[in-house]
Amino acid sequence: MLADFHIHTLFSGDSQVPVREQLDRALQMGMRELCITDHNDYCVDSGEIDFNLDFEAYVSSLQRLKKEYEGQLRLNVGLEMGLQPFLSQYCHEIALRYPFDFIIGSVHFINGKDPYYPEYFQERSTEDAYMEYFQAVLSCVECCDAFDVLGHLDYVIRYGPQRIFHPEQEPFSSIIRQILTILIQKGKGLECNTCGFRYGMEQPNPSAYILKEYRKMGGEIITIGSDAHESGQIGSYFSETAKLLKECGFSSYTVFHNRTPIFTAL
Repeated sequence: MLADFHIHTLFSGDSQVPVREQLDRALQMGMRELCITDHNDYCVDSGEIDFNLDFEAYVSSLQRLKKEYEGQLRLNVGLEMGLQPFLSQYCHEIALRYPFDFIIGSVHFINGKDPYYPEYFQERSTEDAYMEYFQAVLSCVECCDAFDVLGHLDYVIRYGPQRIFHPEQEPFSSIIRQILTILIQKGKGLECNTCGFRYGMEQPNPSAYILKEYRKMGGEIITIGSDAHESGQIGSYFSETAKLLKECGFSSYTVFHNRTPIFTAL
């Protein structure tokens, strides 16, 4: 069973699942390694939900469970860090302060709004809403370095009114290539997030086109994550995703130990 490197627990606030329940489910599925990546997302004056992680409680709890499950399951201590340009130094300090194995850099808030909420798309075209999102992602990867892979690159389309998106068309193809170029230059990877399948999109986030472009451009670091907020979601659509990644030119996927990428055959 492929290693799931995007899992949430009750430490995130938007999940009620204890860490132990997620670990036991992974063991039942035959998984031998995973990474818990709970949210830390901060937004000023947004009116939306902020995920301010209790780092001390979180890290100490995972380290205890890591020892308890040793020999059965490798538990990696991870984080889904909400990226915003003005938080660059803050993210850097957090990444240095705690012994993380892996950090996903995700862009959820764009000018104080999260596309998860319908208000983000109001009073403008879907295309304009999408472009604002990708411009925010570009700004984040340009100035933020405290992450290992960029999470769910086309996250915004999960919540678009029509969920129709053509990344191969301009102006989207150009800005996506800019984002991928910076990731590769900085030695950062890309996450293949299977949650898109759960949303009925028949694709992961990002889509096959973006995955192929990343690989053609020389990108190699690719993690697989279910974005599970419930135990039944762990490892979901991993068989389909492994097949897709092979079709996109990947022969391996990546796990992280102590912030170091380790390549594993698909």
